[in-house]
Amino acid sequence: MIHMVKLCVGVSSIEELEGYRNERAHWWGADYGEDVHVHRTRMMPKRAEEMVGQGSIYWVIAGVICCRQPILRLATHADDEGKNYCDIVMSPELVRTVPYPKRPFQGWRYLETKDAPPDLAANGNDDAMELAADLAKLGLI
Repeated sequence: MIHMVKLCVGVSSIEELEGYRNERAHWWGADYGEDVHVHRTRMMPKRAEEMVGQGSIYWVIAGVICCRQPILRLATHADDEGKNYCDIVMSPELVRTVPYPKRPFQGWRYLETKDAPPDLAANGNDDAMELAADLAKLGLI
């Protein structure tokens, strides 16, 4: 199993990402007729089989990996001009993770399970999450 790390460009918080997840797919006509979150990217991952149904996309928001979404499937899409894209179809559930600092990069990066930040407890405290994010930015955790 392999995961994907992706910058969440233009988003400054998990709450903002939650607000986008329901409307973004409609921007490019990627409505799959079900309760999913879709992110369109240019290239199909070469290690797709290792991700689909078992991996997650880990979102980097403001320089910190802070949440993930399970990847349900990857779909191809061709626009009106014939350009091919990959739709990453994910569960709408955002799972908060222990904050982990991540420097900027382009595209996505693969993430081994052993290197992935663990999930926060379901009863996680928002104040503790904010403190952990601040400590991660300082390189203390």
